[in-house]
Amino acid sequence: MSNSPSDIEREIEEARERLAGTIDQLLYRSHPKTIVGREVAAVKAHYVNAETGEPRTDNILKTVGAVVGVIAVIVVLRKVTSTD
Repeated sequence: MSNSPSDIEREIEEARERLAGTIDQLLYRSHPKTIVGREVAAVKAHYVNAETGEPRTDNILKTVGAVVGVIAVIVVLRKVTSTD
């Protein structure tokens, strides 16, 4: 570990380059389009098998069942509250 000025300058430049790379990566990862792309890919992976490209009917049916269940609860609650 040398303390010569040229070694110190080289270490500072290497640290600066690493930091610049880290900042560029953080900017890319936090960009709204990148975030949306990641989320779309995550949702798509939940409903489409990545290996075969076929829809995952079990997950689709679970989601449809949940939506229908929520709608049914809302309809029942509206009927109950409207008759009072």
